[in-house]
Amino acid sequence: MKFQAVDIIIIVTYLISTIIIGFWYRKKAKENKESYIMGGKSLPWYKLGLSDASDMFDISGTMWMVSLCFVYGMKSIWIPWLWPVFNQVFLMMYLSKWLRRSNATTGAEWLSTRFGTTGRGVGASHKVVVTFALLSCLGFLAYGFIGLGKFVEIFIPWELVKDYVPFTVAPHYVAHFYGIIFTLFAMFYSILGGMHGIVFGDMIKYAIMTVVCISIAVIAVINLNGRQLNVPEGWDSPFFGTHLNLDWSYIIADVNKKIANDGYSLFSVFFMMMLFKGAFASLAGPPPNYDMQKILSTRSPKEASKMSGFVSIVLLPIRYSLIVGLTVLGILYYDQMNLRGLDGAIDYERILPASINSFVPAGLFGLVLTGLLGAFMGTFSGTLNAAQAYIVNDVYLKYINPDASNKKIISMNYCSGVLVVAVGIALGFFAKDVNSVLQWIVSALYGGYIAANVLKWHWWRFNSYGFFWGMFTGIVSALVFTRFFAGVEFLYYFPLLFILSLAGSVIGTYMAPPTDTETLKKFYRTVRPWGFWGPVHQLVIADAPSFIANKNFGRDMFNVVLGIIAQLCLTLLPMYLILMMKLPLLITIAILAVIIFILKRTWWNKLED
Repeated sequence: MKFQAVDIIIIVTYLISTIIIGFWYRKKAKENKESYIMGGKSLPWYKLGLSDASDMFDISGTMWMVSLCFVYGMKSIWIPWLWPVFNQVFLMMYLSKWLRRSNATTGAEWLSTRFGTTGRGVGASHKVVVTFALLSCLGFLAYGFIGLGKFVEIFIPWELVKDYVPFTVAPHYVAHFYGIIFTLFAMFYSILGGMHGIVFGDMIKYAIMTVVCISIAVIAVINLNGRQLNVPEGWDSPFFGTHLNLDWSYIIADVNKKIANDGYSLFSVFFMMMLFKGAFASLAGPPPNYDMQKILSTRSPKEASKMSGFVSIVLLPIRYSLIVGLTVLGILYYDQMNLRGLDGAIDYERILPASINSFVPAGLFGLVLTGLLGAFMGTFSGTLNAAQAYIVNDVYLKYINPDASNKKIISMNYCSGVLVVAVGIALGFFAKDVNSVLQWIVSALYGGYIAANVLKWHWWRFNSYGFFWGMFTGIVSALVFTRFFAGVEFLYYFPLLFILSLAGSVIGTYMAPPTDTETLKKFYRTVRPWGFWGPVHQLVIADAPSFIANKNFGRDMFNVVLGIIAQLCLTLLPMYLILMMKLPLLITIAILAVIIFILKRTWWNKLED
C-alpha cells in the first residue's frame, strides 16, 4: 500500500489539530498548578476514563498482543495478566476511591497522608517514590520514542521523504528522525494544554481508533466469510489444561519454536504464577504513572471508581476488535506476508504493519496510521504529564521553592516538560545499547514496588522506614536476580523477590516507632480502608463513637471476582463476533448481562465518597 493524497491530508490534519488543542487550552492550563497537572479536578469521570483507556492503547503493546493472538488464539487473553490487566478491576471496586480520598496531587505527596510530613523515614520514602516515578517515566518515554520511529519507518520509507529534508540523515538514524518529529507534536499540546489538553486530545484519538478498529474487524469478517482458519485444535478456545497443547507442526512449524521460547507450554503453572503475582500487584494499587494521575484528577472518590471501571468497558472490546481482525488476516494470508526478519526467523510483530499495508484501502489507511500515531502520542503525553507533576510538585515546590508564584510554577512545568522530553529522546538514541539496562531498571523498579505498597493500605503498624526498606530491598534484589538469572522469566523468581521485599518492609517497620498517632487516625478516618487497623480503629472510636469501620472486604472481593470475569467477557466478545462463533457469543453475552445486573446492586448502588 502506498500513500495517497487523502492519507497524507488525514495525518497532517490530525497533527495540526494537536497544535490547535495546545493553544486552545493554554489559558485554562495556566490558571494554577492544579489546573495544569490535574485539570482542576473538574473533568467528568467518563472523559478521564476515555483518556486513560486511550493512554493504554499503545503501538508496541498492540503489536505484541496481535502476535500473541496469532500464536495462542483465544488462550492469549490470559497472558496480559502478566501486567496485570485486571488491576483495573481492583481499582474500580475500591482502591481508586481510597486513593482519591487522600486529595493528593501525586503518589509521592500521598505518602504524607499515610506517614506524615516529618522524619528521616518520611524523607527517604518520598525520595524513593519520586525516583521510581521519574525513572519509569523516562524509560517508557525512551522506548515509546524509538518504537514510534521504527513503526513510522515501515509505512513512510525514507526514499519518499529524503528529498524534502534539507539535511542528510544516516540510515540507522531514520527511525530516530521520525521519532523526534512526532514526539515534538505530542510535546507541544501536552506542555501547553496540560491535563485539559491531554484529555481532549485523547478523546479525539479514541474516536479515531474506534473507527479504525471496527473497520479492520469488518475487513477481517469479509475476508473470512465462508472460510476456515488453518489453526491447531484448541486455538479457538480460551480454556486450557496442564499443558498448552497447541501443535502448529503441520501448519507453521516455526510457531512451535516461539511457544517453546516463551516458556508457556506448561500453562497451568505459568497461569498460577501469573495469578499470584497479579493479585499482589493489584492489591498494591497503581504505580505512580498516568493512571494514578487520572485517578487523583477525578472530581470525587465515587467518580474515581466509575472512571476505573469505565476504562475496561471502552478499551477492551474496541482494542480486541483490531487485534483479532489483524490476527485473522495474518492467518488467512500468512504465505503472502513477508514476516521473516534478516535472520530468517518469523517476526510475529510484523503481522500488524503487514496486514495494514496489504488490506487497508486509501483513506482508511491514513486513518489507521493517524490512530496508531495518536496512540503513541496519547501514551507519551500522559507519561510526560506524570513526570512533570513529580518534578514540579515533589522536587521544585518541596525542596527548591516552596513559595513559588503561580507564574513560576507554570514556567517550571514548561521547563520540566522540555527537559523530560529531551532526556527521553537522548535515551532513545542509545536504545539499542541501553535496552538491557533499561529493562533491568524497569523490572527492578516494579519488582520492588509490590510488597511495600500492599502493606501501606492494609497494616496500621507499617511506617515510612518500612516503606523505604521494602522498596529498597525489592529493587536491589531484583537487580541482582536479573543480573544472575538472565534469561529466566521474571515471573518465576517473583515469589522469592516478594518474600525478600516483604522481609525488608517488616524489619524496617520495627526498626522505628509507629507513625504519629494523629496521622494514622486522620488517614483511617479519611480513607476508611479495611485490613489490619484494629488499634487505630479503637483510637478513632474513642474520639468519635459513631464512626463505623469498613467491613466491606467480603463484598469488595466478591465484586473483584465478578469484575475479572466481566473483563474476560469483554475481551472474548469481539473474538467470538469476528470468528462468527454464535453459541459461545450468546453465552458470553448472557454471562456479562448477569454480572452487570449483580454489580449494579453490589457495586454501583453502593458507591460513596
